[in-house]
Parts: sequence; structure tokens; C-alpha cells
Amino acid sequence: MPKSAKSVDLQGLLDAVLPHVAFDGWSEAALGAGAADLGADDQTIKALCPRGAIDLAVAYHKRGDDQMAAAMAEADLAAMRYSERVAFALRQRLAHADREAVRRGTALFSLPLHAAEGAALIWGTADRIWNELGDTSRDVNWYSKRAILSAVYSSVVLFWLGDESGGDETDAFIDRRIGNVMQFEKTKAQLRESKTFGPLMRGIGQALSGIRAPHREPASDLPGYWAPEGQEK
Repeated sequence: MPKSAKSVDLQGLLDAVLPHVAFDGWSEAALGAGAADLGADDQTIKALCPRGAIDLAVAYHKRGDDQMAAAMAEADLAAMRYSERVAFALRQRLAHADREAVRRGTALFSLPLHAAEGAALIWGTADRIWNELGDTSRDVNWYSKRAILSAVYSSVVLFWLGDESGGDETDAFIDRRIGNVMQFEKTKAQLRESKTFGPLMRGIGQALSGIRAPHREPASDLPGYWAPEGQEK
């Protein structure tokens, strides 16, 4: 017996649509098929996905971030070196992903209309990893860490999509990419200590010293801001 429309939520709709994504992609056809499986009416689907299937693709990506974060919270990260923690996060992100759903999502977010949102999702994954690892940087390093990890994550996903080794080659690729990043950081440190390039590196650092990470909390002194009783600032 199909579920009533009232019992359908976004995650339930996502579960119903996923089996159809392999055949129809993140499309209105897949969304319609999943909705039909649930017996959900058009009004409910419109309320859950105002933009249609693209909202489900976004929800699927964010669900993977949540699952990765949960796995990181349960792991003994303190026993790992820092590079191993990042590698663990990337492996967990892939472990909770369906290859065909990701493949279809990659195609969707490569379209000019959705490219900016796809880039924002990748940045969000990198941001989530750094936050879970306890990153406290608030200067230009906040941006550089996330930009570098976004590039690493993107390359890892593309490699993983074509990996037919059962995951062994992807694991090795992750280690190589993180090794490249660590070597880059080592090179930067050497340049800062260099008599030739040290002054230049310090000059660049000084020029970038005014850059700050975005505020996490909304400004409470703007018109229209409301906070629940007892939480006023």
C-alpha cells in the first residue's frame, strides 16, 4: 500500500528516487517515478523540491557529507597523523556514495546552469572535513585549505568513477594526492626560510594578512533579526 502524501519527507523521497537515477539521471523522470512509488501528490513534491530533481541531487550530496561526518566522529582520529585523518575523511565520503548516482550528479553539475552550485557543494564538503578536523584558522589559510582540499576531492571523485580495481587504486591515488599537498606545504616552508625568497614570501603574507574567514553566525544588529527568548545577544 503506498504511503500517504503526509508521510513523505525529503529523505524518504530521495530514497525512493535513487533506484531510478541510474536509468534516468537526476531528472524529472526519476523524480516522477520515485513520487509515484510513494504515492505522493504533485503538491507535496513541489513543496519538498521547489526546483525539481536538482534539489534531490543537492540533498544526496549533503547526505553524503553528513554520513562522512558521522563516521569521522566515531573514529579515533587522534591516533592518526594529520594526513591520515584527511585521507580517512575522503575514503569515508566515497564509502557512503553510490557510484552511479555520483556519476549522474557529476554530469548534472557540469552543466553551465548548475556548475556554480556543484562547485559550492564540493567546497562545502571540503569545509565540512576541515571543521570536523577542528580547523581553527580564520585568516587566508581558511580559504587556502578549503581550496586545496576541494581540488583534491574533485580529482579523487573523478578517479574513483573510473576505478575498476575494487577501490585499491583509488586508495593509492588518495595517498598520492595528499602526499602532493604535503610536499607543497613543505616547499612553502622552505621558501619562507630561504634568504632569496623569504622576503618575497613574507611580503605576500603581509599583503594577505587582512583576509578573514566568513562569520559563521548571522549579524544580530541588522533590521529584522530575531532570536528566541533567552538567546538574545
